[in-house]
Amino acid sequence: MNVYLLVHRHPVNYTGTAATAAAWEAWFEELGPNLVDRGNAVFDRTAVGTTGSDLPLGGYTIVTAESVDAAIALAESCPVLAAGGGVEVGTLTAVPGRQHPARTF
Repeated sequence: MNVYLLVHRHPVNYTGTAATAAAWEAWFEELGPNLVDRGNAVFDRTAVGTTGSDLPLGGYTIVTAESVDAAIALAESCPVLAAGGGVEVGTLTAVPGRQHPARTF
């Protein structure tokens, strides 16, 4: 099983509500055993260098999946998409001599 980082990019004026909180909770439940780390929201953000996105960093989630396509399929139901945001999907790769990312949580 591979480990993937899902980076949530929120619209500039995104504001969470009780309904959006419920949507996030439902999504985490939907991820089931693929969920490694629910992640955290990001409120204060600063870019260093070129970040390449007009949407600000909103948070992250770490999942496992058989392939990047399977990880993308998991990301396609992320609640931030319904709010006009986006999700970046990246493969986490263990650095030699360090513990595998999926085993650090």
